[in-house]
Amino acid sequence: MSDEQQIQYMTQDKIEDLKRELQKLKDEVIPSLAKRIDDARQMGDLSENAEYHAAREDMSWAQSRVQEINYILSNAVIIEHDGKHKIVTIGSQITVKTKGIKKEYSIVGAQEANPLAGKISNESPLGSSFLGKKKGEKIMVKLPAGVQEYEITDIH
Repeated sequence: MSDEQQIQYMTQDKIEDLKRELQKLKDEVIPSLAKRIDDARQMGDLSENAEYHAAREDMSWAQSRVQEINYILSNAVIIEHDGKHKIVTIGSQITVKTKGIKKEYSIVGAQEANPLAGKISNESPLGSSFLGKKKGEKIMVKLPAGVQEYEITDIH
């Protein structure tokens, strides 16, 4: 991680999910792993103790995840979209038309991106291309499949 902090855009629901995950890691996962490490340590020779090494790896992952969640939460900015915006912003739900097909997208922060569910990151080529645009605007977006034209038909 760099010293420069990066804003993490997300919904209140995502923040609550991360807080629950953090609490579970602290209250359940890490104490359970500490017990596994202690139990494995009592089995004797640590150099050939697979359970001990596996538990240490799991503990390392859990502690790293705690740090990652704390970092994300400390840089979180809640997406508040009231649906009254005339331009596409983070939090907007938009309807677009491309090649005669209508698609719906929600512009979300990178932490919540799920293209299969129609949630596209504000940092992605597609998501960033929509930001600041108005209903009726056409944009050309360079994607891995080539350049595609999109028309914004509605902003919710």
